[in-house]
Amino acid sequence: MEMQPNPVAPPPADAITREVVDLMASLVALFHREYEEAAAARSLTGAQAKVLALLRRGPMPMRHIAQTLSCEPSNITGIVDRLENRGFVTREADPQDRRVKLVAATGTGKDASEELRESLNFAREPLAALAEDERAQLRDLLRRMLEGAGPDSATGPASAVEHAPS
Repeated sequence: MEMQPNPVAPPPADAITREVVDLMASLVALFHREYEEAAAARSLTGAQAKVLALLRRGPMPMRHIAQTLSCEPSNITGIVDRLENRGFVTREADPQDRRVKLVAATGTGKDASEELRESLNFAREPLAALAEDERAQLRDLLRRMLEGAGPDSATGPASAVEHAPS
């Protein structure tokens, strides 16, 4: 009979950890709300805005967009169709594999994404209460937390869409 390895139990949450988790959840909810409102003000859905934000990194296969945003490829097809109809993105064959379609933001799409990003005041006001060294320390701590969460966390949905909620 083969022995099954015992899974390692997560450490118990202390009061500070629970409070930090609750505070982070509140910040995420606030950010989601403002992000959706900023997208709607530009006649974009939140999902469309997330795709445009993701494409700031450069053209990418639709499959990769779906994986990064944790949604079905068929959903991405509809989102990209609507963005393409508005002139925000184009589809092009991947030079490495012509069977793969890359989605790329047009100049109009890049401008819309940057305008949306610049309109987000959510983080500016709370972060303005912190000194520059405190903001840098917070950034470094958040990076460490993401790195500790696994290899895809630092490049997962949150950072991949340049701080758009997933």
